[in-house]
Formats: sequence, structure tokens, C-alpha cells
Amino acid sequence: MAWFALVLAGLLETFGIAMINQLSVKRNWRTVSLLILGFGSSLALLSYSLRFIPMGTGYAVWTGIGVVGGALIGMLFFGESKDWRRMVFIAIVLSSAIGLKLIG
Repeated sequence: MAWFALVLAGLLETFGIAMINQLSVKRNWRTVSLLILGFGSSLALLSYSLRFIPMGTGYAVWTGIGVVGGALIGMLFFGESKDWRRMVFIAIVLSSAIGLKLIG
């Protein structure tokens, strides 16, 4: 259950990052509310999962999901670069987070 909460926390962090980008496009109360809800829920789930998962591993996985998710959202929806070198480094971040889970 803790790993599920951690992955969901990472996905909600990605949602919060997308809302930050959306806020620069459209400033309204709905976007601000979704941003606060996304990051607040993410931090609450991260806090829960760190009761059962070592802090270093949990934080690295959470951050990795957020980095990879934010980069992918940027490429898919906000026209950011899809250069192959960028994809290689995103894969390195993702594989590092998976590696921490496997050895932890």
C-alpha cells in the first residue's frame, strides 16, 4: 500500500507541475485550487508512504516520478523539445528510481 501511495504521490506532483505551467497561461481560481490540491495531496501521500519506505528511497522515487512526469507533460502538451538526448537523460532518471526500489 505504501508503494501505491508513493506512486500516486508522484503522479499528483506531476499534476501540480502541469498546473504551475497552466497558471502561467491562465490565471484563475480554478487553476490555483487545482495546483494547491495536487501538491497538497502529493505531500500528504508522500508523508504516509515514508512511514513504511526508507526516506532516501521514497524521496528519490517521488522526485523521479515528478521529474519524468513533468518532462513528459511538457513535451506532450506544452511543446517542449523532444530531442533524443533529453529522452536518454529522462530514461536515466527513471531507471535510477527503479534501481533504488529494487535494491531497497
